[in-house]
Amino acid sequence: MVCFCFLVDQKRRVRRSKPVAAMCSRCRLSAVVADMQTVTRFCYIPVYWKSWKAIVCSFCGSVLKSYN
Repeated sequence: MVCFCFLVDQKRRVRRSKPVAAMCSRCRLSAVVADMQTVTRFCYIPVYWKSWKAIVCSFCGSVLKSYN
């Protein structure tokens, strides 16, 4: 019997960031402008990746606004 393991996951990673004059609406702390990268993996092999910019809270990590 052959057992197939189909694992698909998606990881978000901050490539670089710099501070911005903004405040998080959830925790009221500072935010940063970040270059983000999303990687979709199938059985731990990256099959698709996308780079984008976002304003992210530096404390709670929530994405406040994203840009393509």
